[in-house]
Amino acid sequence: MVTIADVAQKAGVSISTVSYVMSGKRAISQDTKDRVEAAIDALEYRPHASARSLASRSTNVIGLQAPLRSGVDVHVVMEIVAGVVREARAHQYDILLLTSDDAEGLNRAAGASMVDALLVMDVESDDPRIGALRELSTPSVLIGLPQGGEALTCVDFDFEGAGALAAERLVERGHTRVALLGAPREVLDRHTSYADRLIRGFLGACTAHGVIGSVHPCPNSVEAAEVLDEVLAADPGITGLLIHNESALAHVAARAAEIGGLEVLALSPADVSRTVPGLADSIEIPAEGIGEAATEALFALLAGEPTPRVRLLPPVLVSRRDLVADAASPDEAAAESA
Repeated sequence: MVTIADVAQKAGVSISTVSYVMSGKRAISQDTKDRVEAAIDALEYRPHASARSLASRSTNVIGLQAPLRSGVDVHVVMEIVAGVVREARAHQYDILLLTSDDAEGLNRAAGASMVDALLVMDVESDDPRIGALRELSTPSVLIGLPQGGEALTCVDFDFEGAGALAAERLVERGHTRVALLGAPREVLDRHTSYADRLIRGFLGACTAHGVIGSVHPCPNSVEAAEVLDEVLAADPGITGLLIHNESALAHVAARAAEIGGLEVLALSPADVSRTVPGLADSIEIPAEGIGEAATEALFALLAGEPTPRVRLLPPVLVSRRDLVADAASPDEAAAESA
């Protein structure tokens, strides 16, 4: 007997997209609608009334797997979640938070028809959940870019580009020995996707520009300042720093100011970096924007619309010197007018 899954496979779409074409509950692009209807006719698919009702049923719920593993910065995670929630509510969808960190949690949510689609966070470079997601008929989007992830839909910040941009900025500022103080050791050991890509971009740009770069894990605590002391003791020639650890940023920046002669560039959400004095420049991570973009991609999949397999939000360098100058200019103008 021909099933809705057979129709979806022949049309090259998800089962939910076939359901939406049959039910008319959601706008579907004409090209996709034509392909689904052609597959229905070719396979002579004729669902009986109860099957049609089941196929068209929608939960209006997105499953969001956001495991809070050791070393994860909860502040950044919640900013991404906020972006997901805001975009979901704009489409009259609710969020079901999945706290598991394995494929079983995804299988349970999808298999029990608890959700229409899945968003997956804290993605590792070699993520064991990818195989399960490929097998599920439930549409899914990864917030991250694992190896081999091109077979799925992935949305994230361009961490590799950000690492390269930071190194190039430090080179431009005249530094020849630079260091990245990044995520905690457990995050690096798990080969979390963003951390691996940031390191690859940073060290790749250092090599390309003929400067010496090094990478050092950093705890999410005041002890991060001790890591800076250890790094400089091992290599006193380091003068440029990239800090990508939101919880450690203020501690490392304060210690760098005490030592003197160091230029600190931060990679973090704007609401974090803009509260830390002593930064030379920053590359701002649009955390809420990542969540919004991933959710937009998920709704595009649900609607059967053409969706890029990989979308990376580009890094933008913000000069702290310019911000300081802008903040000072009103006072200067007032003084001049007086």
